[in-house]
Amino acid sequence: MQHLKKNYILLALALLSIAAQAQTNGSNSPYSRYGFGLLGDGAGAFNKGMSGLAYGMRNGTELNTQNPASYSAIDSLTFLFDFGASFQNANLDAGNQKLNAKNTSVDYVTMGFRVAPKLGVALGLRPFSTIGYKITSYSSFSSMAGTGVTQTQTFQGDGGLHEAFAGLGWSPAKGFSIGANIGYLWGNLYHTVYAEYSDATINKVQQIYDTDMRTFKADFGLQYQYRLHKNHALTFGVTYGLGHNLRSDAFYYNQNIVSSSSSATDTLVAPHGYDLPHTIGAGVAWDYKGRLRVGFDYTRKLWSKAKSPLLMTDEYGQQHYVSQTGAYDDQQVFTVGAEYVPEPEGLKKRKKIRYRAGFSYSTPYAKVNGQKGPADYCASVGAAFPIINTHNNRTFLNVAFQYEHAEPKSPGMIKENYLRLSVGITFNERWFMKWKAE
Repeated sequence: MQHLKKNYILLALALLSIAAQAQTNGSNSPYSRYGFGLLGDGAGAFNKGMSGLAYGMRNGTELNTQNPASYSAIDSLTFLFDFGASFQNANLDAGNQKLNAKNTSVDYVTMGFRVAPKLGVALGLRPFSTIGYKITSYSSFSSMAGTGVTQTQTFQGDGGLHEAFAGLGWSPAKGFSIGANIGYLWGNLYHTVYAEYSDATINKVQQIYDTDMRTFKADFGLQYQYRLHKNHALTFGVTYGLGHNLRSDAFYYNQNIVSSSSSATDTLVAPHGYDLPHTIGAGVAWDYKGRLRVGFDYTRKLWSKAKSPLLMTDEYGQQHYVSQTGAYDDQQVFTVGAEYVPEPEGLKKRKKIRYRAGFSYSTPYAKVNGQKGPADYCASVGAAFPIINTHNNRTFLNVAFQYEHAEPKSPGMIKENYLRLSVGITFNERWFMKWKAE
């Protein structure tokens, strides 16, 4: 048994390392050009099918990394290991132009276990944001000689941020639990604008926006579980994410390309260009006999107070790259979800399947050319299928289907529709059992 334990820990650490080096990109969205890109939902194996419902969810057989207070529910015989990936098809609608694109991404790698009575631990790796797009536009103008010139502009970006974290959840009193995730956030935000002309006498121009980030991240959680009746329980959850300056300089490069071997570059720097926002969340979940769970979450991210770099031109025509507020709006996320299992402790495999559904609505955080970005609607359904053998009846294959729609606030913006399949495996091993021979 101890040998099995060591093998699973080594496997978990190996997958964490592989996922940290993976370069999968889950985005083809032009809206990932703004802010930090498209933000990850933080959901894991058990709640992808509930659109990320998390704050009041508490169960010792699942790993809820969105509220670290839940780690204290992990029992002494359990080692949890989650791994998940998504496959999506994106449809982008720009009026007279449509585009279909397919992407895959690693969603999370996490593991959790108990280290002392009422004290659980979690380790994990997940994406914080993703950037991935390429847009080409064409325009025409007349040169000084009176001939027509076509300008071709290519907007391209890639990168994003990753988060590795370790968390603790502790129950100091009956019904109360507190917890924290302390993480390391790293990655690169890289965007280019490349302009070339049909007139060979006009120099090509390239603008580069580049930021490497290395910083800490801290999130805290609290849960209180109140039993209304022996069959009914309410769990209230509250979370807080610490906002702070990332202390990473943002760079802007303006290149005038004379030839393939010659260019002139102007460089501007915005010191300490980006802030993380303060984030608050609250939720409640109702549990009936372990068969039915229904919950609601509300999240508010105070992006309007977060700084970001902005290219400005003063009254003398000089350009400056400065960090200031104004590029973001506060983001609100509303989530409802439910899970039903016919017989959690039943003997028949089909009676132990967990059926899930959820819906979320999110307001935009990043402005698009000074206007509000698209609101996001996401509907999810999913199921968890038990993998039962002679040694294990608590491991599940989790499958979730999501339909996501990004609806622009202003005419002329791109509409986005996503069909997404998320697949995750939750290994839930019974360890430290003492075998007795009679």
